Amino acid sequence: MPDSPDLPASPDARLTHIDPTTGQPAMVDVSAKAVTRRTATARSRVVLGADLLARVRHGELLSGKGPVVHTAILAGVMAAKKTADLIPLCHPLGLDDCQVRIVVSPPDALVIECTAVVMGRTGVEMEALTGASVAALTVYDMCKAVSSDIVIQDTRLLRKTGGKRDFQRDGQ
Repeated sequence: MPDSPDLPASPDARLTHIDPTTGQPAMVDVSAKAVTRRTATARSRVVLGADLLARVRHGELLSGKGPVVHTAILAGVMAAKKTADLIPLCHPLGLDDCQVRIVVSPPDALVIECTAVVMGRTGVEMEALTGASVAALTVYDMCKAVSSDIVIQDTRLLRKTGGKRDFQRDGQ
C-alpha cells in the first residue's frame, strides 16, 4: 500500500475539512453561505457480463428483496438520504429530491445515475456519489450468487450546480 499523501503546503490547495491552525479534522462552517438550489448527478457502471445482464433485464433474478433494479433504486435513494451518517464531517441534509435511474448499457453493463437536489448552503455531491455507489453495490450483492465476475467501475461526479462553482464533466 502506498504512503499517505502529505497535506498540501499551499493555502490555495488547502483541504476544506482540515482546520488551518490546528491541522485537525473540522466540519466546514457553511453558516455564512447563501441558501441556493444545489444539484449533483453521479454515475456508476456495473459490468455484469452479457448473460447475467440478460437475466437481470428479464426479471429472472428475484429475491426476498425484490427485483434487482427496483431494489437498487431504493437502496440508492436510502443511501443518499443517509450520507452524513456514512461520511465523516458531511453535513446532514434534508434532500428535496433524489432520483436514481438505472439503464442497460449493452452488451454487458448497467449504468446507474443518481441526482440529488437540495435548497441549502452546501452541495449534494456526496449524496449523489453515495446514492450511485450504494445502488451499484446492491446490484453486486443481489447478483453475486450467480457470478463473482462483477465489476463496479467509473463512479464519478457528472455535474453539480448552485454553489460557488458549477461543474460539468466533459465527455460524460
